[in-house]
Amino acid sequence: MLTFFSRWYQERFSDPQAITLMAILVGLALVIYFAGGLLAPLLVALVLAFLLEWPVAQMLKLGINRTTGASLMLVLFLGVVVLLTFGLIPSIWRQGVSLMTDLPSMIDKGLQTLQALINQYPQFINPEQLNVMVAELKKLLDTQHVIDIAKQLIGYSASLLVLMVYAILVPLLVFFFLKDKDQLINGSKRFFPTNRQLARKVWFEMHQQIFNYIRGKVIEIVIVGIASYVLFAVMGLSYAALLGVLTGLSVLIPYVGATLVTLPITLVAFFQWGFSAEFGYLMLGYGIIQALDGNLLVPILFSDAVDLHPVIIIAAVLVFGGLWGVWGVFFAIPLASLVKAVINVWPKTEIEQPLPLPES
Repeated sequence: MLTFFSRWYQERFSDPQAITLMAILVGLALVIYFAGGLLAPLLVALVLAFLLEWPVAQMLKLGINRTTGASLMLVLFLGVVVLLTFGLIPSIWRQGVSLMTDLPSMIDKGLQTLQALINQYPQFINPEQLNVMVAELKKLLDTQHVIDIAKQLIGYSASLLVLMVYAILVPLLVFFFLKDKDQLINGSKRFFPTNRQLARKVWFEMHQQIFNYIRGKVIEIVIVGIASYVLFAVMGLSYAALLGVLTGLSVLIPYVGATLVTLPITLVAFFQWGFSAEFGYLMLGYGIIQALDGNLLVPILFSDAVDLHPVIIIAAVLVFGGLWGVWGVFFAIPLASLVKAVINVWPKTEIEQPLPLPES
Protein backbone atom coordinates (compact mmCIF):
# COMPACT_ATOMS: atom_id res chain seq x y z
CA MET A 1 0.00 0.00 0.00
CA LEU A 2 2.83 2.39 0.87
CA THR A 3 4.46 1.65 -2.47
CA PHE A 4 1.21 2.44 -4.26
CA PHE A 5 0.81 5.85 -2.60
CA SER A 6 4.48 6.64 -3.12
CA ARG A 7 4.17 5.87 -6.81
CA TRP A 8 0.96 7.91 -7.10
CA TYR A 9 2.61 10.88 -5.40
CA GLN A 10 5.63 10.73 -7.72
CA GLU A 11 3.39 10.57 -10.79
CA ARG A 12 1.20 13.52 -9.77
CA PHE A 13 3.49 15.84 -7.80
CA SER A 14 6.97 15.41 -9.24
CA ASP A 15 6.55 18.52 -11.44
CA PRO A 16 7.38 21.78 -9.54
CA GLN A 17 4.77 23.66 -11.59
CA ALA A 18 2.11 21.28 -10.28
CA ILE A 19 3.12 22.14 -6.71
CA THR A 20 2.98 25.84 -7.59
CA LEU A 21 -0.50 25.49 -9.08
CA MET A 22 -1.73 23.58 -6.05
CA ALA A 23 -0.24 26.18 -3.68
CA ILE A 24 -1.94 29.03 -5.57
CA LEU A 25 -5.33 27.30 -5.54
CA VAL A 26 -5.15 26.32 -1.88
CA GLY A 27 -3.96 29.79 -0.88
CA LEU A 28 -6.79 31.54 -2.73
CA ALA A 29 -9.36 29.11 -1.35
CA LEU A 30 -8.15 29.67 2.23
CA VAL A 31 -8.20 33.45 1.82
CA ILE A 32 -11.75 33.40 0.47
CA TYR A 33 -12.96 30.91 3.08
CA PHE A 34 -11.52 32.61 6.15
CA ALA A 35 -11.53 36.25 5.02
CA GLY A 36 -14.43 36.23 2.58
CA GLY A 37 -16.64 38.30 4.89
CA LEU A 38 -14.01 40.98 5.38
CA LEU A 39 -13.07 41.05 1.71
CA ALA A 40 -16.66 40.91 0.41
CA PRO A 41 -16.64 44.45 -1.08
CA LEU A 42 -13.32 43.69 -2.78
CA LEU A 43 -14.59 40.40 -4.21
CA VAL A 44 -17.83 42.00 -5.42
CA ALA A 45 -15.83 44.78 -7.09
CA LEU A 46 -13.55 42.21 -8.76
CA VAL A 47 -16.53 40.37 -10.22
CA LEU A 48 -18.12 43.58 -11.49
CA ALA A 49 -14.82 44.83 -12.94
CA PHE A 50 -14.36 41.47 -14.65
CA LEU A 51 -17.77 41.84 -16.30
CA LEU A 52 -17.23 45.48 -17.28
CA GLU A 53 -13.74 44.90 -18.68
CA TRP A 54 -15.06 43.72 -22.06
CA PRO A 55 -16.90 46.98 -22.96
CA VAL A 56 -13.92 48.99 -21.70
CA ALA A 57 -11.65 46.94 -23.97
CA GLN A 58 -13.97 47.67 -26.91
CA MET A 59 -13.69 51.40 -26.15
CA LEU A 60 -9.91 51.10 -26.21
CA LYS A 61 -10.14 49.69 -29.74
CA LEU A 62 -12.14 52.78 -30.73
CA GLY A 63 -9.37 55.06 -29.47
CA ILE A 64 -10.91 55.98 -26.12
CA ASN A 65 -8.35 55.91 -23.31
CA ARG A 66 -8.84 53.54 -20.39
CA THR A 67 -9.63 56.23 -17.81
CA THR A 68 -12.45 57.65 -19.91
CA GLY A 69 -13.79 54.21 -20.74
CA ALA A 70 -13.74 53.17 -17.07
CA SER A 71 -15.54 56.38 -16.09
CA LEU A 72 -18.25 55.91 -18.73
CA MET A 73 -18.87 52.29 -17.71
CA LEU A 74 -19.00 53.22 -14.03
CA VAL A 75 -21.56 55.97 -14.70
CA LEU A 76 -23.66 53.57 -16.80
CA PHE A 77 -23.44 50.87 -14.13
CA LEU A 78 -24.43 53.28 -11.34
CA GLY A 79 -27.36 54.50 -13.46
CA VAL A 80 -28.67 50.94 -13.78
CA VAL A 81 -28.22 50.36 -10.05
CA VAL A 82 -30.11 53.58 -9.17
CA LEU A 83 -32.90 52.65 -11.58
CA LEU A 84 -33.29 49.22 -9.97
CA THR A 85 -33.02 50.59 -6.44
CA PHE A 86 -35.71 53.24 -6.78
CA GLY A 87 -37.83 51.60 -9.47
CA LEU A 88 -37.97 47.85 -8.92
CA ILE A 89 -36.84 47.05 -5.38
CA PRO A 90 -39.54 49.08 -3.51
CA SER A 91 -42.29 47.33 -5.47
CA ILE A 92 -40.75 43.92 -4.83
CA TRP A 93 -40.39 44.72 -1.13
CA ARG A 94 -44.03 45.74 -0.79
CA GLN A 95 -45.21 42.63 -2.61
CA GLY A 96 -42.95 40.46 -0.46
CA VAL A 97 -44.40 41.91 2.76
CA SER A 98 -47.91 41.44 1.42
CA LEU A 99 -47.17 37.86 0.43
CA MET A 100 -45.83 37.06 3.90
CA THR A 101 -49.02 38.51 5.38
CA ASP A 102 -51.30 36.49 3.09
CA LEU A 103 -49.29 33.27 3.31
CA PRO A 104 -51.22 31.79 6.29
CA SER A 105 -54.53 32.36 4.47
CA MET A 106 -53.14 30.67 1.36
CA ILE A 107 -52.03 27.68 3.40
CA ASP A 108 -55.43 27.48 5.09
CA LYS A 109 -57.22 27.44 1.73
CA GLY A 110 -54.92 24.73 0.45
CA LEU A 111 -55.48 22.66 3.60
CA GLN A 112 -59.25 23.07 3.30
CA THR A 113 -59.10 21.77 -0.27
CA LEU A 114 -56.91 18.88 0.87
CA GLN A 115 -59.31 18.12 3.72
CA ALA A 116 -62.22 18.01 1.27
CA LEU A 117 -60.34 15.56 -0.94
CA ILE A 118 -59.50 13.37 2.04
CA ASN A 119 -63.10 13.33 3.20
CA GLN A 120 -64.03 12.24 -0.30
CA TYR A 121 -61.29 9.61 -0.55
CA PRO A 122 -60.49 8.54 3.06
CA GLN A 123 -58.90 5.27 1.93
CA PHE A 124 -55.79 7.05 0.70
CA ILE A 125 -54.83 9.26 3.69
CA ASN A 126 -55.55 8.83 7.39
CA PRO A 127 -57.51 11.91 8.62
CA GLU A 128 -55.80 11.75 12.04
CA GLN A 129 -52.38 12.03 10.44
CA LEU A 130 -53.59 15.02 8.43
CA ASN A 131 -54.88 16.74 11.59
CA VAL A 132 -51.50 16.33 13.27
CA MET A 133 -49.74 17.69 10.19
CA VAL A 134 -52.12 20.65 9.97
CA ALA A 135 -51.56 21.51 13.63
CA GLU A 136 -47.78 21.49 13.19
CA LEU A 137 -48.03 23.56 10.02
CA LYS A 138 -50.24 26.17 11.68
CA LYS A 139 -47.77 26.38 14.56
CA LEU A 140 -44.98 26.90 12.03
CA LEU A 141 -46.95 29.61 10.24
CA ASP A 142 -47.66 31.57 13.38
CA THR A 143 -47.32 35.27 12.54
CA GLN A 144 -44.54 35.94 15.02
CA HIS A 145 -42.67 32.86 13.86
CA VAL A 146 -42.90 34.01 10.24
CA ILE A 147 -41.59 37.43 11.23
CA ASP A 148 -38.66 35.82 13.08
CA ILE A 149 -37.81 33.72 10.03
CA ALA A 150 -37.94 36.82 7.81
CA LYS A 151 -35.58 38.64 10.17
CA GLN A 152 -33.16 35.72 10.07
CA LEU A 153 -33.26 35.64 6.28
CA ILE A 154 -32.62 39.36 6.05
CA GLY A 155 -29.90 39.19 8.72
CA TYR A 156 -27.46 42.00 9.13
CA SER A 157 -26.68 42.37 5.45
CA ALA A 158 -29.48 44.91 5.09
CA SER A 159 -28.15 47.20 7.79
CA LEU A 160 -27.60 50.79 6.79
CA LEU A 161 -23.89 50.69 7.62
CA VAL A 162 -23.18 47.70 5.37
CA LEU A 163 -25.20 49.22 2.53
CA MET A 164 -23.28 52.47 2.86
CA VAL A 165 -19.96 50.62 2.77
CA TYR A 166 -20.95 48.75 -0.39
CA ALA A 167 -22.41 51.88 -2.00
CA ILE A 168 -19.18 53.83 -1.50
CA LEU A 169 -16.38 51.28 -1.68
CA VAL A 170 -17.58 49.00 -4.47
CA PRO A 171 -17.93 51.71 -7.18
CA LEU A 172 -14.53 53.16 -6.22
CA LEU A 173 -12.90 49.74 -6.36
CA VAL A 174 -14.54 48.94 -9.70
CA PHE A 175 -13.27 52.20 -11.17
CA PHE A 176 -9.68 51.63 -10.04
CA PHE A 177 -9.73 47.97 -11.12
CA LEU A 178 -10.79 49.06 -14.61
CA LYS A 179 -8.56 52.12 -14.81
CA ASP A 180 -5.35 50.56 -13.45
CA LYS A 181 -5.86 46.98 -14.60
CA ASP A 182 -2.39 46.43 -16.09
CA GLN A 183 -0.63 48.15 -13.20
CA LEU A 184 -2.48 46.08 -10.58
CA ILE A 185 -1.86 42.80 -12.43
CA ASN A 186 1.86 43.51 -12.81
CA GLY A 187 2.11 44.50 -9.16
CA SER A 188 0.36 41.34 -7.96
CA LYS A 189 2.76 39.03 -9.83
CA ARG A 190 5.42 39.52 -7.16
CA PHE A 191 3.27 37.55 -4.71
CA PHE A 192 3.19 34.45 -6.92
CA PRO A 193 6.02 32.00 -7.68
CA THR A 194 7.91 32.44 -10.93
CA ASN A 195 7.35 28.91 -12.20
CA ARG A 196 3.61 29.43 -12.73
CA GLN A 197 3.32 28.40 -16.39
CA LEU A 198 0.84 25.66 -15.51
CA ALA A 199 -1.29 28.10 -13.51
CA ARG A 200 -1.18 30.53 -16.44
CA LYS A 201 -2.35 27.77 -18.77
CA VAL A 202 -5.31 27.03 -16.50
CA TRP A 203 -6.19 30.74 -16.33
CA PHE A 204 -6.10 31.15 -20.11
CA GLU A 205 -8.36 28.12 -20.45
CA MET A 206 -10.81 29.38 -17.81
CA HIS A 207 -10.82 33.13 -18.53
CA GLN A 208 -13.16 33.07 -21.50
CA GLN A 209 -15.31 30.32 -20.01
CA ILE A 210 -15.84 32.27 -16.78
CA PHE A 211 -16.69 35.45 -18.67
CA ASN A 212 -19.09 33.62 -20.99
CA TYR A 213 -20.75 31.92 -18.04
CA ILE A 214 -21.26 35.07 -15.94
CA ARG A 215 -22.42 37.08 -18.94
CA GLY A 216 -24.75 34.28 -20.02
CA LYS A 217 -26.14 33.83 -16.52
CA VAL A 218 -26.91 37.55 -16.20
CA ILE A 219 -28.65 37.50 -19.60
CA GLU A 220 -30.58 34.37 -18.63
CA ILE A 221 -31.75 35.95 -15.35
CA VAL A 222 -32.98 39.05 -17.19
CA ILE A 223 -34.74 37.16 -20.00
CA VAL A 224 -36.42 34.56 -17.76
CA GLY A 225 -37.40 37.19 -15.19
CA ILE A 226 -38.91 39.57 -17.75
CA ALA A 227 -40.73 36.78 -19.61
CA SER A 228 -42.17 35.44 -16.35
CA TYR A 229 -43.22 38.91 -15.19
CA VAL A 230 -44.98 39.61 -18.50
CA LEU A 231 -46.84 36.29 -18.24
CA PHE A 232 -47.86 36.92 -14.62
CA ALA A 233 -48.89 40.52 -15.30
CA VAL A 234 -50.92 39.64 -18.41
CA MET A 235 -52.71 36.87 -16.50
CA GLY A 236 -53.35 39.26 -13.62
CA LEU A 237 -51.49 37.14 -11.05
CA SER A 238 -50.92 38.79 -7.67
CA TYR A 239 -47.33 39.64 -6.70
CA ALA A 240 -46.31 39.53 -10.38
CA ALA A 241 -43.11 41.57 -9.93
CA LEU A 242 -41.95 39.57 -6.90
CA LEU A 243 -42.62 36.20 -8.51
CA GLY A 244 -41.02 37.34 -11.77
CA VAL A 245 -37.83 38.32 -9.95
CA LEU A 246 -37.83 35.04 -8.01
CA THR A 247 -38.25 33.10 -11.25
CA GLY A 248 -35.35 34.97 -12.83
CA LEU A 249 -33.10 34.42 -9.81
CA SER A 250 -34.06 30.74 -9.68
CA VAL A 251 -31.80 30.04 -12.67
CA LEU A 252 -28.82 30.63 -10.34
CA ILE A 253 -29.40 27.14 -8.92
CA PRO A 254 -29.48 24.71 -11.86
CA TYR A 255 -32.24 22.09 -11.81
CA VAL A 256 -33.20 22.92 -8.21
CA GLY A 257 -34.10 26.61 -8.43
CA ALA A 258 -36.95 26.10 -10.90
CA THR A 259 -38.45 23.45 -8.64
CA LEU A 260 -38.25 25.64 -5.55
CA VAL A 261 -39.81 28.72 -7.17
CA THR A 262 -42.67 26.67 -8.66
CA LEU A 263 -44.16 26.13 -5.20
CA PRO A 264 -44.94 29.80 -4.35
CA ILE A 265 -46.15 30.44 -7.90
CA THR A 266 -48.53 27.48 -7.70
CA LEU A 267 -49.68 28.49 -4.22
CA VAL A 268 -50.42 32.09 -5.20
CA ALA A 269 -52.23 31.04 -8.40
CA PHE A 270 -54.31 28.47 -6.56
CA PHE A 271 -55.18 30.96 -3.79
CA GLN A 272 -56.28 33.49 -6.41
CA TRP A 273 -58.15 31.26 -8.90
CA GLY A 274 -58.47 27.77 -7.43
CA PHE A 275 -58.58 24.86 -9.87
CA SER A 276 -59.82 26.92 -12.82
CA ALA A 277 -58.94 27.59 -16.45
CA GLU A 278 -56.82 30.61 -15.46
CA PHE A 279 -54.79 28.41 -13.11
CA GLY A 280 -54.20 25.90 -15.89
CA TYR A 281 -53.23 28.56 -18.45
CA LEU A 282 -50.79 30.17 -16.03
CA MET A 283 -49.06 26.89 -15.16
CA LEU A 284 -48.95 25.98 -18.87
CA GLY A 285 -47.31 29.30 -19.74
CA TYR A 286 -44.88 28.96 -16.84
CA GLY A 287 -43.98 25.44 -17.98
CA ILE A 288 -43.36 26.71 -21.53
CA ILE A 289 -40.98 29.39 -20.19
CA GLN A 290 -39.06 26.79 -18.18
CA ALA A 291 -38.91 24.44 -21.18
CA LEU A 292 -37.64 27.17 -23.51
CA ASP A 293 -35.07 28.20 -20.92
CA GLY A 294 -33.72 24.69 -20.48
CA ASN A 295 -33.87 23.55 -24.09
CA LEU A 296 -33.23 26.73 -26.09
CA LEU A 297 -31.81 29.59 -24.03
CA VAL A 298 -29.28 27.62 -21.96
CA PRO A 299 -27.75 25.78 -24.96
CA ILE A 300 -27.38 29.09 -26.84
CA LEU A 301 -25.84 31.02 -23.94
CA PHE A 302 -23.66 28.29 -22.46
CA SER A 303 -22.75 26.05 -25.39
CA ASP A 304 -19.04 26.90 -25.00
CA ALA A 305 -19.00 27.74 -21.30
CA VAL A 306 -20.40 24.62 -19.65
CA ASP A 307 -19.44 21.06 -20.50
CA LEU A 308 -20.30 19.28 -17.26
CA HIS A 309 -22.59 16.40 -16.43
CA PRO A 310 -25.75 17.39 -14.48
CA VAL A 311 -24.63 15.27 -11.52
CA ILE A 312 -21.35 17.25 -11.36
CA ILE A 313 -23.28 20.55 -11.55
CA ILE A 314 -25.64 19.61 -8.70
CA ALA A 315 -22.73 18.37 -6.59
CA ALA A 316 -20.86 21.63 -7.25
CA VAL A 317 -23.89 23.69 -6.21
CA LEU A 318 -24.18 21.74 -2.95
CA VAL A 319 -20.47 21.89 -2.11
CA PHE A 320 -19.64 25.47 -3.06
CA GLY A 321 -23.02 26.77 -1.89
CA GLY A 322 -22.35 25.21 1.51
CA LEU A 323 -18.90 26.83 1.63
CA TRP A 324 -19.68 30.34 0.36
CA GLY A 325 -23.46 30.72 0.36
CA VAL A 326 -25.07 32.68 -2.48
CA TRP A 327 -21.74 33.49 -4.12
CA GLY A 328 -20.81 29.82 -4.00
CA VAL A 329 -24.06 28.91 -5.74
CA PHE A 330 -23.55 31.61 -8.39
CA PHE A 331 -19.99 30.50 -9.14
CA ALA A 332 -20.56 26.77 -8.65
CA ILE A 333 -20.33 25.95 -12.36
CA PRO A 334 -17.21 28.11 -13.03
CA LEU A 335 -15.54 26.58 -9.97
CA ALA A 336 -16.43 23.08 -11.15
CA SER A 337 -15.06 23.96 -14.59
CA LEU A 338 -11.89 25.20 -12.86
CA VAL A 339 -11.49 21.87 -11.09
CA LYS A 340 -12.00 20.10 -14.40
CA ALA A 341 -9.42 22.34 -16.14
CA VAL A 342 -6.88 21.69 -13.37
CA ILE A 343 -7.40 17.94 -13.71
CA ASN A 344 -7.02 18.15 -17.51
CA VAL A 345 -3.72 20.07 -17.42
CA TRP A 346 -2.25 18.38 -14.38
CA PRO A 347 1.06 16.77 -15.40
CA LYS A 348 1.51 13.07 -15.05
CA THR A 349 5.02 11.70 -15.03
CA GLU A 350 5.29 8.15 -16.21
CA ILE A 351 7.48 6.13 -13.87
CA GLU A 352 9.74 3.80 -15.74
CA GLN A 353 8.71 0.20 -15.37
CA PRO A 354 11.42 -2.41 -14.76
CA LEU A 355 12.15 -4.47 -17.84
CA PRO A 356 10.94 -8.07 -17.58
CA LEU A 357 13.64 -10.66 -17.12
CA PRO A 358 14.36 -12.75 -20.22
CA GLU A 359 13.03 -16.23 -20.12
CA SER A 360 15.69 -18.87 -19.60
